[in-house]
Amino acid sequence: MLSVFSIRPLVLSVAAAFLAVSPSARPADADPVIGRVAGVEIKTSQVRPYLSGLPEADRAALSSNPALLSQTVRSLVLQQILFKEALATGWDKLPEIAAQLERLKQAAIADTYLQSISKIPEGYPSEADVKALYEARKADLNVPKQLRLAQIYIAIPPGSDKAAAEKAGARVDSIMKALKSADFADVARDQSDERESAARGGEAGWLAESQIQPEIRKRVSTMAKGSTTEPIRLGDGFYIVKVLDIRDAHTATLEEVKAQLIRALRTERARQNREAYLAKLQQQNPVALDELSLSKLLEAPAATPPRP
Repeated sequence: MLSVFSIRPLVLSVAAAFLAVSPSARPADADPVIGRVAGVEIKTSQVRPYLSGLPEADRAALSSNPALLSQTVRSLVLQQILFKEALATGWDKLPEIAAQLERLKQAAIADTYLQSISKIPEGYPSEADVKALYEARKADLNVPKQLRLAQIYIAIPPGSDKAAAEKAGARVDSIMKALKSADFADVARDQSDERESAARGGEAGWLAESQIQPEIRKRVSTMAKGSTTEPIRLGDGFYIVKVLDIRDAHTATLEEVKAQLIRALRTERARQNREAYLAKLQQQNPVALDELSLSKLLEAPAATPPRP
């Protein structure tokens, strides 16, 4: 079960990794399973091409948003299931579907060609460009207070009876006694039911206060560095939380936002390149339209009268 601290499940960690690593940088046999559906394993190599083909801005958004990445990967997997079902029924052979596929093919070829023409040189932007954008946006680059948290999570599965809840409570009491003399990380590794964070000594990483479950945020927002909460009972179990470190709200430094600024500059330059090329294409190939016919374009075609 996942923690309320938005700890990334394994499928997201792997997916995030293949967003950032090129196929040539991976060992030949590195093709981890990122999920399973209907008893079938879904591997990195099956999903990577779709994410690799996304625009740079979309890839950046997925890299910084675990929930969006998870939703996207699930949608891609379900899309493949639907695709196989459709082929099995011969859906792609229907005349109207074949015509739609041809239109999509033409649009995809034109769009990817335009992307290749609009491609930004690797060396762009320069350090001066990045610094100038940072200075221009500095007033808006506010970073909220962040907490570096660790947790020990004791699960109470949905539908558990009173005896199961009491057993979980007894475990929590034992853990709280152990924490008086033992290291929090060691206890988390041994006792926490959220195994991914347990492997890191319970660490959930840096989180803005807005990312923390409200009931837990109330407890930790005023705590000092190194403090540990009393057990917090939520619907899915008990949480014991330690504040490992604190970063007060501040204006982001250039180094903190440099990657984001580079992506913004590259995205904007690509947009400008696309628009410039399309304007040039329009100038070289003027399009003459019949305004009267154009106004009737969306009207329903007249019904063909029945033959006598």
